[in-house]
Formats: sequence, structure tokens, C-alpha cells
Amino acid sequence: MSMTEPGGGLDVMDRELEKLLEEEAIEPGDHERFSHYVKKDKILQSALSGKPVKALCGKKWIPGRDPEKFPVCPDCKAIYEKMKSE
Repeated sequence: MSMTEPGGGLDVMDRELEKLLEEEAIEPGDHERFSHYVKKDKILQSALSGKPVKALCGKKWIPGRDPEKFPVCPDCKAIYEKMKSE
């Protein structure tokens, strides 16, 4: 029996992993000064898995700070208000 993995082997897995990591890159910058709007279930999933969440504004990060200590992201707030009015 061959030890070759179906689907392409380790090289393919490495490339797929690199792609996933790039997609989930945590963004630095001014976004860290705001609290962001994210679906509650996504926050819970992130707490359990350690994976980043994506805010309404597009910011990706791993939640860990108290959002009450920061002002709400103006982009998230505008998107949320627009969603509520529709």
C-alpha cells in the first residue's frame, strides 16, 4: 500500500495552509483603537477556536480586549445602521 496522500500530498497541503493563513491575516493599524461589530456567534467561535473574526467593516482580528473601553468603529456603525434601516 502506498503512503502517497490522495489529493496531492504535502506540497499541496502546505500551499493550501499558506493561502488560509494569508486570508486570515490579522490587520494592524488604527482599527485597534475601536471596538467593532461582529455576529455574537462568531465571537463565541473565535473564543473556542482562536481563529480571527471579521467585523462589518472588514477588519479581521482575534478578540481579546474589552470592547467597552474603546469607541465604536465609525465604519461598522454606519454599516450596522444601514442594515437596521433596510
